[in-house]
Amino acid sequence: MILWSVIIGTCVGCYLLKLAGLSAPRRLLDHPAVRRFAMAVPVALLAALIAVQTATDGGQELTLDPARLGGMGAAAVALLLRAPFLVVLLAAAGAAAGLRLLGL
Repeated sequence: MILWSVIIGTCVGCYLLKLAGLSAPRRLLDHPAVRRFAMAVPVALLAALIAVQTATDGGQELTLDPARLGGMGAAAVALLLRAPFLVVLLAAAGAAAGLRLLGL
């Protein structure tokens, strides 16, 4: 029962947060500081998600897996070369698969 209470509470909280965003006045949303914040937050959240997925084993331990790090390195190089997104994904997956094939 407590699990469903938490799920329903989370749903209500998400709905209220969405409602607060939709009911915010336009002049607040047009403020330059709010715009900068809105542009920076998704990038920071995605970077944090990538870091957590790369450097942990899904639990609470820090695990530096050479194949994952190699895939991230390949993706970083592809991004620096301004490769299309699909090429970045294929480079990262190929590098990680190759390193796993080598036993790393």
